[in-house]
Amino acid sequence: MRPDDANVAGNVHGGTILKMIEEAGAIISTRHCNSQNRERCVAALARVERTDFLSPLCIGEVVHASAEITYTSKHSVEVQVNVTSENILTGVTKLTNKATLWYVPLSLEDVDRVLEVPPVVYSRQEQEQEGRKRYEAQKLERMETKWRNGDIVQPVLNPEPNTVSYSQSSLIHLVGPSDCTLHGFVHGGVTMKLMDDVAGIVATRHCKTNVVTASVDAINFHDKIKKGFIITISGRMTFTSNKSMEIEVLVDANPVLTNTPKRYRAASAFFTYVSLSQEGRSLPVPQLVPETEDEKKRFEEGKGRYLQMKAKRQGKAEPQP
Repeated sequence: MRPDDANVAGNVHGGTILKMIEEAGAIISTRHCNSQNRERCVAALARVERTDFLSPLCIGEVVHASAEITYTSKHSVEVQVNVTSENILTGVTKLTNKATLWYVPLSLEDVDRVLEVPPVVYSRQEQEQEGRKRYEAQKLERMETKWRNGDIVQPVLNPEPNTVSYSQSSLIHLVGPSDCTLHGFVHGGVTMKLMDDVAGIVATRHCKTNVVTASVDAINFHDKIKKGFIITISGRMTFTSNKSMEIEVLVDANPVLTNTPKRYRAASAFFTYVSLSQEGRSLPVPQLVPETEDEKKRFEEGKGRYLQMKAKRQGKAEPQP
């Protein structure tokens, strides 16, 4: 990890790690989808399940990303990616991230056409059944997320501190060749890095301290983004607990070079950030002040997600009978 990978406190950006995870997943899934003598394809990212940042990465550490295919449906591939860091001076290694990603194979001749996936060989029968359950669950959640993603983040003049409007931020980006695969659509990892950048700005504006990514809820990619499109990445605070912030990030794409330009929702996710002191200790987070009915509703929904995840973590921490 180099200085340009890190924030002012020396911790590696969460978006940099997400980009690395996606690249590992894209390589293994594309290899698998082209493993048989069929029509050539490239694997495109469709979804990233919740990802927790278990341990911070620092400048000078070496990072290893390992990927494994854990399930295949007719048209999708599930990939598990583990990220470990290595201090090459002391030899200490640690697990920093575990992520599950879903890819779909797109034809090289027509990137709008999804191809079939070669089946994977499972070491035991239960693996296929468990994978099928995960596949059905993520498919349902993706559909529900797409249906409720219609609103737009609008700027507000002279907002009050600690309100949603005060910290909300947007980034407008013209998609260039360096952002894209060889076939002209954006790498999922590039999109995730931009999303994390915007979420980090929102969190910093709200806290005015050093902030780091703690976790990312499921990232859903609703549609492809192609070279030459203009994308708008918008972030807004939805919920705060005593020591964490939930930020909703929306990605809208505008195909301005086409005859019928129409803005559409390309991706969406919730990022969770924490505030840290210079010594790396967790700091209290200023409480968010929701003003409108929609903001109050999103706050309650975020609180529900927070309590659900807290209960899940506490359940895992309890000893098993």
